[in-house]
Amino acid sequence: MIERADLPGLPYENRLAALLSAGVGLWDTIASAHRKGSLDAAIREPEAAPLHELVASIPCLRAVGFNGAKSATIGRKVLANSGLVLIDLPSSSPANAALPLAAKQARWLELAGFLR
Repeated sequence: MIERADLPGLPYENRLAALLSAGVGLWDTIASAHRKGSLDAAIREPEAAPLHELVASIPCLRAVGFNGAKSATIGRKVLANSGLVLIDLPSSSPANAALPLAAKQARWLELAGFLR
C-alpha cells in the first residue's frame, strides 16, 4: 500500500494504479468544452461525460466525489437520481487558495469511509 504522502512524487500512471488499488476511480465529468487557460471559471459550453454509463458498469460503486464546484454542478445534474452518495469537494487545484490546506484535507477525507 502506498502512503498518501508518496503519491505526488510518483509518475502519473503509478498514481492512477495506486488510486485503483485503493478502490478509487478517476473520471472527468466534462467530456468536452471550450476553455482558455486552466481555470474552471473559463469553461464554456461544457458537455457532460456519459457518467450514467460508467455508473451502470460499476455495480459496487457507492459514492462519487466531485473535485471542484464546476465538476459538482455538472456531475450532480447527470447523477441526480443515481442513488449514489454525491460529495462536493473543494478543488484540489493550487489556484483554490481561498480554503486552507487543512480544511481541504478534512473535506476530502469524507471519502475515506467509502474506500476498500
